[in-house]
Amino acid sequence: MLYLYMIYTQTIILMKTPFALLVSGIAFTILTPLTRPAAIVLSNLNPTTKKILQIDTPDQDRFIKVKLVQGQFTEPTEIAVLPNLDILISQRRGEFLLYKNQTKTLKPAGKLDVYAKTNTPDVNAEEGLLGVTIDPDFAKNQYVYAFYSPLKTSVNRLSRFKLIDDKITVASEKVILEFYSQREICCHTGGSIAFGPGGLLYISTGDNSTPFDVPNQQYVNKGYAPLDNRKGLHQYDARRSAGNTNDLRGKILRIKINEDGTYTTPDDNLFAKNDPKAKPEIYVMGNRNPYRISVDQKTGFLYWGEVGPDASNDDELRGPRGYDEVNQARKAGNFGWPLFIGNNYPYRAYDFTNGTNGAAFNPSAPVNNSPNNTGLNELPKAQPAYIWYPYGESKEFPQVGSGGRTAMAGPVYYGKPGASPYPAYYEGKLLIYEWVRGWVKAVTMAPNGDYISMEPFLSNISLAAPIDMELGPDGKLYILEYGKGWFTKNPDAGIVRIDYLAGNRPPQITKLDIQKTSGLLPFKLIAKVEAKDPDGDNLTYVWNLGKGVKKTTTIPEFQYTFTKAGEYPISVQVIDPGKASSASAVIPVFAGNEHPSVKIATTGNKSFYFPGTPVNYQVTVTDKGAVVDKSRIYISSTYTEGLDMAGAQLGHQAAAQTLVGRSLMMKSDCSACHKTDTKSIGPAFKQVSTKYQSNTKAVAYVSSKIIKGSKGVWGEVPMPAHPAMKESEARQIAEWIMSLSATASTKPSLPAMGKITPPAEVNKNKPVLEIKASYSDLGSAGLKSLTASNMLNLRSNEIDASNLKGISGFARKESNGNESLIFPENGGWIRLRQIDLTNIASIGTAVVDAAGNPGYAFEVRLDTENGQLIGEAAGIGTPITISPVTDAKFHDVYIKVKAKDATVKDRPSLKSIQFKTK
Repeated sequence: MLYLYMIYTQTIILMKTPFALLVSGIAFTILTPLTRPAAIVLSNLNPTTKKILQIDTPDQDRFIKVKLVQGQFTEPTEIAVLPNLDILISQRRGEFLLYKNQTKTLKPAGKLDVYAKTNTPDVNAEEGLLGVTIDPDFAKNQYVYAFYSPLKTSVNRLSRFKLIDDKITVASEKVILEFYSQREICCHTGGSIAFGPGGLLYISTGDNSTPFDVPNQQYVNKGYAPLDNRKGLHQYDARRSAGNTNDLRGKILRIKINEDGTYTTPDDNLFAKNDPKAKPEIYVMGNRNPYRISVDQKTGFLYWGEVGPDASNDDELRGPRGYDEVNQARKAGNFGWPLFIGNNYPYRAYDFTNGTNGAAFNPSAPVNNSPNNTGLNELPKAQPAYIWYPYGESKEFPQVGSGGRTAMAGPVYYGKPGASPYPAYYEGKLLIYEWVRGWVKAVTMAPNGDYISMEPFLSNISLAAPIDMELGPDGKLYILEYGKGWFTKNPDAGIVRIDYLAGNRPPQITKLDIQKTSGLLPFKLIAKVEAKDPDGDNLTYVWNLGKGVKKTTTIPEFQYTFTKAGEYPISVQVIDPGKASSASAVIPVFAGNEHPSVKIATTGNKSFYFPGTPVNYQVTVTDKGAVVDKSRIYISSTYTEGLDMAGAQLGHQAAAQTLVGRSLMMKSDCSACHKTDTKSIGPAFKQVSTKYQSNTKAVAYVSSKIIKGSKGVWGEVPMPAHPAMKESEARQIAEWIMSLSATASTKPSLPAMGKITPPAEVNKNKPVLEIKASYSDLGSAGLKSLTASNMLNLRSNEIDASNLKGISGFARKESNGNESLIFPENGGWIRLRQIDLTNIASIGTAVVDAAGNPGYAFEVRLDTENGQLIGEAAGIGTPITISPVTDAKFHDVYIKVKAKDATVKDRPSLKSIQFKTK
């Protein structure tokens, strides 16, 4: 059977047909039966077809983030939007808060005594007030449901309360369901609650298991499935909970609540009501931490985000690396954990007493033989994940990106009849989101629920750790932001509403540029903003100078003179005539103290170093208004990965590298786990900087931890890996981190003037010599110390073909892991950007497979393909002699080749080029 998808009145229709269909002359692609993930259908249509069918993706800049409340929450967990658009909020530490829509204010609404903090050092509790929702008939009965961990009893509990006069009346509590939960351990609580069609209530529960290693043991978990069933180590065995049919942990439950607070279980839950070894409340089992769930209000399909384990790589002894999942349950089922993950990738049985492994678990017939299991040994067949992705890039779902992982499932969108707040394009799409990565995606599904594709949603909107998402009675999306920081009150925590502007759109800010971010008094601020209005309107600019001072201009430039010392947060709000506005990021400036200046000078060629030949360098520091303390100069050198020779700025000094590193950090997910000055779930960046100041290899060490992840250095909670991050970017982040400590320059690893002698044989994978210098001043009255850094890159004089990116006419060839460039059939060129040719006498070429070739002629030209000719050679293997270039400038260098007797047979390959001195 073949499946065909077509669009009609913006609704996806599944048709079964043995032939192609033509509608108004438009050909539709016939697909084979859907697999997981299925082929992307709609995105393959050409623009003309999309326009005719009216399926163009709506402009993302028409979605705007309306802040309802911000900065008043401490660990918010879930929201419930009431019929009058008031919003009830639960906070992990037990508080209920109520946002009043009419007055736009937040008020206390009650408090439960909850278990939210352990008495065990260095162990974080995740329990507390975990979830909240309202009864489908709330307008009549005022029932509110809460899932929480009562202080004095080791259970997690579902209770019903009444909301009367904007207060949760604790005396009205009706306990509906509760189950044992082991305490004084970390982690995994679940805790999301949601109603589906027919008044059925779904409750997610975590596996209540410790993902970390047992202390002082040889054979430990290492981030894989917790299957340690040794006596006394119950918390390290998720088969006792998630894999146990007789336990409500690690499940999604489904019940029908009666008016008196009792409940019944549907007949089509996973297990029969009279099975002594299975709980009838279980709808879905095999869950690790189904932290946020949602129910399709039309189909009844259940969706949830499953937060996965921490292993970064597959292991032949243990099984697959960690994956997060977004799952779909059309009916009751077992979703595998802790025996399977992702697309039913199996873990292996493992003996924690001797480190030997057994067979991989069988998803078709899983067996739970743990001595900690009190339920059935033979489990239901495991179901694969709907969407799954690791720390690194996903081949199956590349749109999700890479980095830390915390998958969440939002609602399936349905517009309100006659007054849909969002385009009909999104009708029936599942919205998924990421707590750490901060994105939201819209998932297109077939009518039967099969996955078709995903695409960015709200891609122009920045979210601070979204932790819950709900469609309100007005059909609009409400998002709860936990804020970027764990177990604390975050200033960016809040509730936002997503509006769609069919008409006037807000301005778009590209960049706020401040000419100087520091200076002595009087300090003149010169700021420019790059902004445009999508509708072409004139703009007004309101400049916020901090401390209540605002200035308005009609041009995107602003100047102001500060006469009082201090740190000032500078930002700008850009407003159009319709009062739509956007705000820039905040850039701190410092009046009364100026960043020092750090310069690195070398002698000779400024692009290359030559193996075995010393590089003479000198670092000079100036600090306006202060005497330079030479003991605070910090200098280091290292060899790092290759740079793109089509655009590398070799020899150019990269001023203010710490700001570059900070910018890269902010764009990554690092800020979800770390703060600059205060501890979050991970250490403060300043703590890291202080800890490793005496380590001359600190930058390399920290950057490796950023890429590979870290575990056990600062506590139990592992820091996520970033395998897709470039080594150069990780180094820049590490350099910024290392610049934060006041002791950063007390022990320079190199003198201010000296020599660095490169090795005689260069590491092909790390051919760039990086010289880094930084200086931290002593600050001034009322102002903190300011740090400036500089970095100089020198490249090995031999450039491997893999690093030659600017090419024309050449073709790439890979053999045994080595890359080369096949010479052109007729002619072509290699371009190297911004090269210093001081002291360069010739350019050599290393060529393979050249025997019997008719040969090529070479030319070297400056700045353009047909620019000044500075060198020629008659054939392969002959060095290209270079006329002296003495202007000490950086030039684009073109190496042109032309075949003498063109032929496509047995063309040679270029392995590398070498710049040689006199």
